[in-house]
Amino acid sequence: QLQLVESGGGLVQSGGSLRVSCIVSGFTLDSYAIGWFRQAPGRVREEILCISSSDSPMYYVDSVKGRFTITRNSAKNTVYLQMNSLRPEDTAVYSCAAGPDCHTYEYWGRGIQVTVSS
Repeated sequence: QLQLVESGGGLVQSGGSLRVSCIVSGFTLDSYAIGWFRQAPGRVREEILCISSSDSPMYYVDSVKGRFTITRNSAKNTVYLQMNSLRPEDTAVYSCAAGPDCHTYEYWGRGIQVTVSS
């Protein structure tokens, strides 16, 4: 059974850091691209980062460049989203997805709340 589960969300103060994890099971992590998405209240979901199956990171939102990093640990079947210098506007539900490339996603996690207080 293919599954993606996010963990590590929570409440953090503005300027702080948080690392959220996407733990996968039921498939070989190295064969898939993993994307991170977020959806803030009242806004549409946006893709913020992706790491390809060849470990190339791709950024889709300018505001996270230099602050967010995506990495893969295949031994732990986990992809991490490291978020630094967090801002209140980063508050959202963050979810991960897997697919054959960074434009096609087939499997989704349920998401996890990240709240940044001012």
